[in-house]
Amino acid sequence: MPRGEARGDGSTAPRGVDVARLAGVSQKTVSRVFNAEQYVSAEARRRVLEAAEALGYRMNNAARALASGRTRTVGVVTLGTALYGPASLLIGVERAARDAGYALRVVNTLEGDPGGVAGAVESLLEQGVDGIVVSEPIDEGAEGALSLSTDVPVLVLGAPAAFGGPRAVSAGVGAEALARAATEHLLELGHVTVHHLAGPQRWFAARDRLEGWRAALAARGRQQPSVIEGDWSAASGYAAGRDLASAGDLTAVFAANDDMAVGLIRALADAGLRVPADVSVVGFDDIPVSAYVTPPLTTVRQPFDSVAHEGLRLLVQAIEKPDAEPAPANDPPVELVVRASTAPPPARKTPARERHTATRARGATHAPPTEGEPPATH
Repeated sequence: MPRGEARGDGSTAPRGVDVARLAGVSQKTVSRVFNAEQYVSAEARRRVLEAAEALGYRMNNAARALASGRTRTVGVVTLGTALYGPASLLIGVERAARDAGYALRVVNTLEGDPGGVAGAVESLLEQGVDGIVVSEPIDEGAEGALSLSTDVPVLVLGAPAAFGGPRAVSAGVGAEALARAATEHLLELGHVTVHHLAGPQRWFAARDRLEGWRAALAARGRQQPSVIEGDWSAASGYAAGRDLASAGDLTAVFAANDDMAVGLIRALADAGLRVPADVSVVGFDDIPVSAYVTPPLTTVRQPFDSVAHEGLRLLVQAIEKPDAEPAPANDPPVELVVRASTAPPPARKTPARERHTATRARGATHAPPTEGEPPATH
């Protein structure tokens, strides 16, 4: 049906009443569908959406905001970076917001700017958003940088909720459990201890992974080797690998992200160490290339979509039901993807002196050679 045809009054700007007439429902049902409210059957929702598509109808956002007191817009504060984790989480937030019937307004901050988060939040509040998502903030060391007071609900992803206001919730803070699972995998293979290539400790996510590694070793009474800190890049992983290659007890490494793990593996290979025959390596994130490097990388898969949907569920509830008690956040699933970069530790090599002593001891049990026979060789 051509757009606008159902009205019959010559106008090309369809209204909600036109959608209701074409769909065979009430105007209230049309309003409920476009406001993502409950108590609408799947069949009625389908008819309304098909009628709206046929007519080219778009609900007037300004009118909806006046009627409901909400703009159905969520602001997002995120670090302006192409790193896989933050970028994937932002995509997940966008999908979750769209599924919940909300639009997004995104403000990027810069690493190293102490007032970046505060300024971004103020900018979004001035735009009249209904709620704010702060995605993986970095501790810039500025007092009060994450202790802002807002008059709208705030969701913090990947860090503890540290905002004042009517609603402050957090989700995606389970990186410690994921890191612990990665470390325990190596210990269960038989490695005596596990080295850690950490992310930059300004990041709350890097701190969580460090704590998970420590907790796994402490639970088994294992020695905690010195930590090497990278910057999330493959180049920093390569530099760390060159240092670790000379460690006498090196048989296993847990890297705080896959990019650093890839650089680490290259450095170990350049030093003549085989992965996993000599050293096992586990990464974190499960970036798309991790299954195709040599060897394919064992890693912990980050549930970006699950975290985003869980967080948006909490935020939308805080927006739409301000008097309700905040629902508890569900823990993200732990998914270890085991590939070819991990194996049991290599058998202990016997030093040359010990081999020589053992050989002489075994030779002493033999009968001495008879006269005229050459001595036995070993």
